[in-house]
Amino acid sequence: MAGVRIDLAEHVRRGDTITWGQTCAEPSTLVEELLAQADGIGDLRCFVGIPADSALTVDTVPDGLTVHSYCGAGTNSALHAVGRLEVWPVHYSNLPGLLSRGALRADVVLVQVSPPDGQGRHSLGLGDDYFSAAIDTARVVIAEVNDQVPFTPGARTLTADQITASIRVSRTPGQLPTPTVGDDTVAVARRVAELVPDGATLQFGIGALPEAVLAELFDHRDLGIHSGIINDTAMRLVVAGVANGARKTLDRGVAVAGLFGGTTELFRWADRNPGVALRPTTYTHDPEVLAASHRLVAINAAIEVDLTGQVNAEVAGRRYVGAVGGAVDFLRGAGQSAGGVPIVALPSTARSRSGPVQRIVSRLSGPVSTPRSEGIVVVTEHGVADLRGLPLNQRVERMIAIADPSHRAELDAHADRVLASV
Repeated sequence: MAGVRIDLAEHVRRGDTITWGQTCAEPSTLVEELLAQADGIGDLRCFVGIPADSALTVDTVPDGLTVHSYCGAGTNSALHAVGRLEVWPVHYSNLPGLLSRGALRADVVLVQVSPPDGQGRHSLGLGDDYFSAAIDTARVVIAEVNDQVPFTPGARTLTADQITASIRVSRTPGQLPTPTVGDDTVAVARRVAELVPDGATLQFGIGALPEAVLAELFDHRDLGIHSGIINDTAMRLVVAGVANGARKTLDRGVAVAGLFGGTTELFRWADRNPGVALRPTTYTHDPEVLAASHRLVAINAAIEVDLTGQVNAEVAGRRYVGAVGGAVDFLRGAGQSAGGVPIVALPSTARSRSGPVQRIVSRLSGPVSTPRSEGIVVVTEHGVADLRGLPLNQRVERMIAIADPSHRAELDAHADRVLASV
């Protein structure tokens, strides 16, 4: 096949399910080859995560490939809008099982790895994460050996006998630069930072608001990191000695995550750095590990929260843009951690073409991603509503108090109806 780096038909069968790493861990060249060759193989299914610089777009997905994901982040949202993405609204902790032995069992795993070390081991480098579990059960493992991928401590390694086929490339992995944030997001981030005690172990989601919170923590001491992702700002906290992990119960002195979501500066820092470790989802999201973590503070964003503490983190303006993801896993873990704080943070309003959209609402406009039974701490720029251990009527009062002031009277008028309906 002229111009093709690898003939996937030699390894991939009609009807196969294929998965690969997300964000910066995506094996970009192999994905491009899959898109070019999928119609020739036919009836393929892939499971993907958050895209960084992915070739998988509305314009590139061939008819012979159906796309599945746990999230609507980035270009996934556009795929869903045109009916080309099937969403799996599951907890992040369930993904390894689904891909290794469940309904999404992967036949083929595409991996981006580092060059081999002196012992012939390739590091998964930029993401161990949920797809790693599928490597043990997949029929085929195809590796993209990229000399710009770091050899990361803690990450799973593969040797030649564990790889069915491979290609060699030299290209910059996809990147997730630090987002630009507005004044309202900074105001929320500052309130969240006030809830983070010295010595806390941090979990943070992806996106502008969690990263803005990290930027407000440089005057803290002895923070630790146990998260699904490590980004550039988290790296800077480690470099500054703020996130030194000195008081972590587990992995003391080491920042732990499932993947890296940042820039080449982050990739270079991670290479053979003993202060960081990648671990699979079966560890990063393990409930016993989270509950045992010292003062676990979970920092997750949301699209909207209702007056009883139900969270929609999936749908905005009728578009699927988020996920159930790992929020419940981490919020529950923080709730069970001694001194932990399960935080859901969001500005009280969002901008739209028709004007501000209220995000503290009497009734969610989308699904319940996190149920009110989790007992969370909700933060907006107007205050903090600690809903833990409260009955519904007190929850409603606290949620109205942190809503946009121009919206509080309307919410108060709906309070009796909200309480009567639950």
